[in-house]
Amino acid sequence: MSSESPYLGQNCTTPYPREEIVRRMVWSFVQATFFRWSPRSCHAWRAHLLRWFGADIPAPDKVVIFPTVCITFPWKLRLEPRSMIGRNVLVYNLAQVTLARGANISQRTHLCAGTHDYLQWSMPLVTAPIVIGENAWIGADVFVGPGVTIGKLAVIGARSVVVKDQPARMVCAGHPCRPLKPRPDPQ
Repeated sequence: MSSESPYLGQNCTTPYPREEIVRRMVWSFVQATFFRWSPRSCHAWRAHLLRWFGADIPAPDKVVIFPTVCITFPWKLRLEPRSMIGRNVLVYNLAQVTLARGANISQRTHLCAGTHDYLQWSMPLVTAPIVIGENAWIGADVFVGPGVTIGKLAVIGARSVVVKDQPARMVCAGHPCRPLKPRPDPQ
């Protein structure tokens, strides 16, 4: 019997079956090579690669995905037509991440659909989906946490930390992010 005191992560195990771990390893190789090395303008090519790995992209020729985007699980990603994922965006989609039609994710944003239960020593994984609404714009360097829904036509200001749902047609910003003023319809 060990006299060591408890520590965070004690007896932690992966929640993923071996097949999913292998699938993710193969995706990591494809993402680091064919995806990353593709010319900037080859958005449809990258969308097709994601589809081959299970992403739900109904119109691969109508989305924009930059080559520096990092996606953890393509099979937990949905990109509707005219959505865009900008440079150096991290899509840590441990749960489903959905970008509705026209959703725009700016550079260096982090979409994080998972966390850990810190109330348990083993720190088990806790996941919740993220939904970015139709024509919503997420500014640069924003963090969006698990379980968050961003409403239709919302604007999330640069460097905001979004840990709660944000309403439709509002300009929102801050740490934590909160609605600031209505967003008028674009001209």
